[in-house]
Amino acid sequence: MKPYYYSQLPRLQQSAYHLMLQGMQNLDEEIRIPRIDPAELYDLFFRLRLDHPELFWATSYHYYYYEDSPNLIFKPDYLFDRNRIKEHQKALASRVEKLVRPARTLSEWEKEKYIHDFICENVRYDKLKKPYSHEIIGPLGQGVGVCEGIAKSVKVLCDALGIWCMIALCGNNPEKGIKYRHTWNIVRIGGAYYHLDATFDNSLGKCSFTGDEIRYDYFNLDDRAIFRDHEPLIAPAPACTDSSHFYYKEKKLSFTTKEDVYRRALQAAKKGRALTFHWRGGYLTRAVLDELLEEIERAGREKQKKARVSLNWPQAVIRLRYVPALESGSFTMEHANEGEEYPVP
Repeated sequence: MKPYYYSQLPRLQQSAYHLMLQGMQNLDEEIRIPRIDPAELYDLFFRLRLDHPELFWATSYHYYYYEDSPNLIFKPDYLFDRNRIKEHQKALASRVEKLVRPARTLSEWEKEKYIHDFICENVRYDKLKKPYSHEIIGPLGQGVGVCEGIAKSVKVLCDALGIWCMIALCGNNPEKGIKYRHTWNIVRIGGAYYHLDATFDNSLGKCSFTGDEIRYDYFNLDDRAIFRDHEPLIAPAPACTDSSHFYYKEKKLSFTTKEDVYRRALQAAKKGRALTFHWRGGYLTRAVLDELLEEIERAGREKQKKARVSLNWPQAVIRLRYVPALESGSFTMEHANEGEEYPVP
């Protein structure tokens, strides 16, 4: 199976890509490749590392060439010396093998969920953004990472379990206050492509008032859903047109009527359990939201309880938990990615 970004390259760049990959795998200090434009070289190195996140030790490069030569000398910059790299390689290979062993007999969808849940349960978002948090050594070795390191770790685990996976990348948008690029994954499950953003689900689970419970708001979204709160991709990717394997649909937690919301909320109030559901009964306007909140409050009144509710508005996912009537209810708007929550003004 050819790596995705490699398959999109013209022949000359594929040749350079192959030589760079082979040289960095061998820990060569200098690699002779066909001479290409500096901007193309930067893009090539960037895409190669998206295809091969296991190359955690090669994070930048230098190069030089002679005017009359058809080649250039590519000089990778390595994070560690050769012996240290080999130590990390051995440790990470052992770590990955141990992690994926229990999931080898699962279905594709179950393998995907297993990887997603591992990230959400074991990786903490690194707000200090240490260098290793951008590589698999952060999430898989240290338990911390930013979106880039998390997406790379998801791909490495998917590769180990035989799931087709790529790393998707969108740009920043200063006008919206989005300062940084964001990375996540696209996976192929049952022959169809889906967006999987473990970073966003990780942050929602960590910041929710219901505790460190795993969220699935960004598990197998189609293009229409993901780009409600993600910027456009800066590199082409397969179209994700199917929404039938979105987590909340799979688990019958995607409701289309107010009666569905009331009935399931009443069960949550009775059993004392949190409920997370997706609204699929039309566009979630403020008026529709008010109607849903009234159904949630009505269910609570029947059990002498008050509701604490949070909302991921772009994905129309509502999470609620009932508390004794003597305590106060609340409503919170959730913001994925950085793990922050903002109150409704």
